[in-house]
Amino acid sequence: MSGYLDGSTALPVADRPVDILALLGDRSTLARRPAFHIEQAADKDELAAYRRLRRDAFVHEQGLFTGHDLDDRDADPRTLVLVAKDHVGAVVGGVRLGPVADGLDIGWWAGGRLVVAPGARGPQGIGAALVRAACARAEAEGALRFDATVQARNEVLFKRLGWRRVREATVAGAPHVLMRWPIARIAAQAAVTKAVLGPLLAALPAPAGFAGDDGAPVPGTDVIAACDAIVPSMVERDPEWAGWCSVLVNVNDLAAMGASPLGLLDAVGAKDAVHAARILAGLARAADAYGVPVLGGHTQLGVPAALSVTALGRTDHPVPGGGGRPGHTVRLTADLGGSWRAGYRGRQWDSTTHRRTGELRAMTGAVAATRPAAAKDVSMAGIAGTLGMLAEASGCGAVLDVAAVPRPSEASTGDWLTCFPGFAMLTTDAPGAPPLAAGPATGAVCGELTEGHGVGLRWPDGEITEAVTSTVTGMGTA
Repeated sequence: MSGYLDGSTALPVADRPVDILALLGDRSTLARRPAFHIEQAADKDELAAYRRLRRDAFVHEQGLFTGHDLDDRDADPRTLVLVAKDHVGAVVGGVRLGPVADGLDIGWWAGGRLVVAPGARGPQGIGAALVRAACARAEAEGALRFDATVQARNEVLFKRLGWRRVREATVAGAPHVLMRWPIARIAAQAAVTKAVLGPLLAALPAPAGFAGDDGAPVPGTDVIAACDAIVPSMVERDPEWAGWCSVLVNVNDLAAMGASPLGLLDAVGAKDAVHAARILAGLARAADAYGVPVLGGHTQLGVPAALSVTALGRTDHPVPGGGGRPGHTVRLTADLGGSWRAGYRGRQWDSTTHRRTGELRAMTGAVAATRPAAAKDVSMAGIAGTLGMLAEASGCGAVLDVAAVPRPSEASTGDWLTCFPGFAMLTTDAPGAPPLAAGPATGAVCGELTEGHGVGLRWPDGEITEAVTSTVTGMGTA
């Protein structure tokens, strides 16, 4: 007989893995341990166990299918399977999820074939946990639409978990309901970066027709002024990149208004000369690459990291961000070259540091050469959020065709529509207007301006999901 720490005895068990908590007799911890955990199916055996549960439930128990319930989604290598396993590692439930459309993943995912073993159903909540895990995984994979067609009797469960009913459906002759998980990533990104601007800036005067624009016309001149500050944490941890970006964002702001850059003024704060030198090295390298002189500025040492740059440009006829009208087409012109910046995956796309001056000038001069009705440089609000800003300034709404948005293959749809993309310009104009001739950048018509407000995402099946439900900045029409 073996003795436990609590004085009890038990025969040793040799035909199963030894549980150290049981070996130590820690019964209180064992009692608190979850009855199951969820993970991605690790091998063919776990996948087979999940499919056996499906066959037992949907073929034998419910009679929805004959022979098996396998379909094309099971054969798609992009399909993921999450399984619930009990404390001895047996699969007691599962769910699958993955992209709906064939070919390139455009961020439209669906879940299905949710199943729990008969003996594991009940108060443990395995089914609900699997649904929550599937939602989290879909969002982590960059999905912006996540659907599930569920049996009508399970609609209450899904609503309780936050899903929304779309419409009734029929699957295998049985009543089902199409449900949709509300992914608020785009709206949240826009809210975090821009939502407070309207109330915050209401007391400040704005030039007529250019409220909320990327730059501001200097009254009585042909000069455009733009100013951007870099997030202090970025200046602190990645000073060279911060210096480069301080030039990039300002030149892009001038470019969005069709202005040619004249020069830059910088304001730098740093803890010491070494840190300041790194910031200025990145700034100088970018200024040289774009061919824009640094006219002067201010440097202060012994202070927290800070960096802001003012850019001056010139144009006789600035292109407004609020010049769009309902019925105008929306075009995205973006540089898809490059890759995610190290340390900023999914958030900042570096398409510019490898470009030559001629290429950078071709991109930043494209709006001036083409003169669309409205243009806006894609900011930290992302593509969808920036489109919302353009639509808001134009007094209308917008629809973005997800499948038509130019996107690098390395970026998921969710990441691409919410990241800072290096060089990306949103323009609107009457249908049939010429595209931007932007050198190495890729352009495509990918939506239109509409009556109303906000931004909707249109999918290949014609469904439109909400991305931005209202105004982005609250600054109103320009």
